[in-house]
Order: sequence, then C-alpha cells, then structure tokens
Amino acid sequence: MCRIGSLFLLQRLKEACQATRAISTTSSSELASGFLFLQGKAPKAIHAILTETLGEHAPLYATVKHWVAEFRNGNFFTFSRWRPVEW
Repeated sequence: MCRIGSLFLLQRLKEACQATRAISTTSSSELASGFLFLQGKAPKAIHAILTETLGEHAPLYATVKHWVAEFRNGNFFTFSRWRPVEW
C-alpha cells in the first residue's frame, strides 16, 4: 500500500491542483507532506516529491521544512489555528 498509496495520493493532489489552479494547493500540499512525513521521509525528500508532482505549484523548501518541524512536535492541524486579537 505504501508505494501504490503514495502514487495514488500524489496523483489526486496533482489533479486537484490543476483543477483549482492552486487555490487550495497549500492545504493539499500540507496534507501530502504529513502523509509522507508519517512514512518516514525527510524534508528534502518530501520537497522533491512535491516539486516533481506539482511543478510550479509546489511549496518552497522552507515551507515544507516548517511543516515537518510542526509534525515532529505533534501538530498535525492542516488549518490555521484561531488566535485572539490583540488590541
């Protein structure tokens, strides 16, 4: 399932990005990064896979590295957390 599942997920991600023209690329890319992180991939490998799959719509390496750091800390939220407004 790992190899076939990865290919299937990345193909669906690519189709979604082409269909929406990168409107939801960030959340989809973050989700794919979390999936690849759980498979034990390093940030450079995750970025390479996303770049190969998404082309110009791929996130920057710094972004992927940030996501992996968050995943290592146990934060797997794929949306922005609510923050109180400071007046």
